[in-house]
Amino acid sequence: MQKRLYLHRLIGLLIGCGGLFLLQGCESGIDRQGNEVKDERTIVLGFAQVGAESSWRLANTKSIKEAATAESMQLMYINGEQKQENQIKAIRSFIAYQVDAILVSPVVETGWENVLNEAKLAKIPVILTDRAIKTNQSDLYAAFVGSDFNKEGRMAGEFLMKKFAYESDDVNIAELYGTVNSSPAEGRSRGFKETIKDNPRFKVICSQSGDFMHSKGKEVMRSILSTYKDIDVLYSHNDSMTLGAIEAMEEVGIIPGKDIIIITIDGEQKAIDALKDRKVNCVIECNPKLGDTIVDLTKKLLNGENIPSTVFVDDEVFTEWDDLSTLPPRGY
Repeated sequence: MQKRLYLHRLIGLLIGCGGLFLLQGCESGIDRQGNEVKDERTIVLGFAQVGAESSWRLANTKSIKEAATAESMQLMYINGEQKQENQIKAIRSFIAYQVDAILVSPVVETGWENVLNEAKLAKIPVILTDRAIKTNQSDLYAAFVGSDFNKEGRMAGEFLMKKFAYESDDVNIAELYGTVNSSPAEGRSRGFKETIKDNPRFKVICSQSGDFMHSKGKEVMRSILSTYKDIDVLYSHNDSMTLGAIEAMEEVGIIPGKDIIIITIDGEQKAIDALKDRKVNCVIECNPKLGDTIVDLTKKLLNGENIPSTVFVDDEVFTEWDDLSTLPPRGY
């Protein structure tokens, strides 16, 4: 098959992106007489992931790989290493390989029109996973599957208002922002600020990007603590940054969860453990286990069925007031 002949060239292209290349499933087999039997029905998916920056991201990748394997699909995977140019290069490789569908978790919201138009011209459907894009062309992708980031931000704001409901002093908030121009960061910030905007006591005194990374979260929190001396709340867009920020606080004798109230998003096991230890006050889940939903939608799409343009997964909220003793391990 043409796809198999092209495989070695494609490996070189993907390695050139700085990512990983994995195959799952098989396009052929051997019958009892020892002859190769082609399986033309094998679905080939190209998956351009953001990176591998956190336990959440690793769990997200694992979920999609396992779901593809369970359906005997072939998955071509690229780690974009947090770079849009790597993801665009990978998508173009998938188009050249003539995959059946493309999955992409866009590192940022803008700048995708050219490459997604190329996929459209090649008649290869695109499903956005976890992160969305901003575009005036509504037909560039078939569906978005992930969390409602605005809702996550609203849930963070709702916890904050309950936490300080019986206090009258101003509440100074430091915001650890995710990757600039990414849909999770934009939505989480917008939803949070919309929720608290009518109460003048709540003041976001600084908002700085930690790029969703542990090391940058720690570095940025150190800078915030050296600049602002009266911080009551840390609102962090993901657990990796939060855990780095906690380290920065403890370095200077600040008691996280007490001296500074902490709200974090993702729901990693380490964040839940910090909540149990009272170092974090509220954890908002962002469910990484999207694989089954994505694969099911892809199958329907390739069968010519109509699918919803947006599918939000369910997210939970865990707070310092909850009994977490029976909460099962998170798995990430």
